[in-house]
Amino acid sequence: MKLARAALAAAIVVLAGPVADAQEVAARLFLAADRDRDGALTRAELEATLGAWEALTPEQLQEGLERALPLLPQNQIPKPADVQAMSAALPDKAAVKPRRPRRVLVLGKALGYVHSSIPLAARTIEEMGRKTGAWSTTVTYDPADINEKNLARYDALFLASTSGPFLDDPEDAAVTAARRKALLDFVRGGKGLAGIHAATVAYYESLPVPGAPRAASGPAATLAKALLAQGDRNGDGRLGREELRALADAWYDRVDPERSGRVDQAAFRQRFTAILPPPPPSSPPPLGPNGFPVQAPATQLGPDTQVGTWPEFNRLIGGIFKFHWNDGQVVTVKVDEPDHPLNAAFKGQPPLRVMDETYTFARDTYSRRNVRVLTSVDYAAMSAEDKAKEQYPRSDGDYALSWIRREGKGRVFYEAHGHSERVYAIKPLLVHLLYGMQYVLGDLKVDDSPRR
Repeated sequence: MKLARAALAAAIVVLAGPVADAQEVAARLFLAADRDRDGALTRAELEATLGAWEALTPEQLQEGLERALPLLPQNQIPKPADVQAMSAALPDKAAVKPRRPRRVLVLGKALGYVHSSIPLAARTIEEMGRKTGAWSTTVTYDPADINEKNLARYDALFLASTSGPFLDDPEDAAVTAARRKALLDFVRGGKGLAGIHAATVAYYESLPVPGAPRAASGPAATLAKALLAQGDRNGDGRLGREELRALADAWYDRVDPERSGRVDQAAFRQRFTAILPPPPPSSPPPLGPNGFPVQAPATQLGPDTQVGTWPEFNRLIGGIFKFHWNDGQVVTVKVDEPDHPLNAAFKGQPPLRVMDETYTFARDTYSRRNVRVLTSVDYAAMSAEDKAKEQYPRSDGDYALSWIRREGKGRVFYEAHGHSERVYAIKPLLVHLLYGMQYVLGDLKVDDSPRR
């Protein structure tokens, strides 16, 4: 199968809500079809793009669309109000004086779900280093910056919710291998790695549950449904060459009512959303006392299905995401080692309660034999109703939130909270993050051996 544009990314970003989904479909189809990258779409370009999906089964069609629809550019600018709240909560000084000037590289590229908090996470590291004098910061969204020569300029790399195969070049295996090697060598050679939230939602796949239907959601599924519903005239479940050409002509007539022969991105996005099939009627989810949707109890229980696709990274970062309680869930943070230097922010304070999207981790990848846990979910304080929302919960009730570990001569720190922008205005968590950063930079010496 020949797909449009060879250099398109291989991941989808699922936005909440049918309106956002339709707008994303339109925006990404335009990027895929604008082959000469002149900012305008012609009839011939749309015909050639749709023609790439000839004679595919519905399953093949959706898979092809997932590969062919390029990701939208990531937002790199945090909201001023969020920056103001974060800045007001920043710690005033570093835990220890840096042994020498330190430099941190922040990577914000996500090839899975793109969190809106990524630009704020990057800005937090930048402002924290500036205010405390503990380091200077460079922010990038380009995975090509993860190379041996460039990394030699830095003391630590910070992964700001870098979900998906964030380093990979889907068209060049050699480039992918070089970037992966550069990251591993950087840490193992004595430098530091820190990650927040979706840094653990990377380099894994979920195996299908036997007998469960394939999930059909997101932009690729929406576009596949529209193609088949409007283009499959003979009802055979596939699209032939003439069917695709006719559909492209019909669609182009609707997005170019002026018959100008060129449609810019804004006009295409606005007009194409009306072409997509309407979403099925649904009632809005009930809201809980915090104003967030209520999360239903788990209905299918079974073993974890997460399998790492880059085991060295999965072990390096400390675990693979398995499940999350929805944003709005309040959890109590348990300080596993009150006297550990990286937990100084919590000492003498009442238990910290955080409202966020809280992760749990696959049993086969997260283990206290591999990491030294600093904080975790106070599972005993969680209601039975909230516990029941997780598919196949851990029998040991061990739900870590932050940890450190040594990798070769280098150091790793991870903090699971950070989905919502509000988290970056919680001072104890920011102090905890500061101390974790100074640990990975090599300035704050602590015991990082696992406690089994």
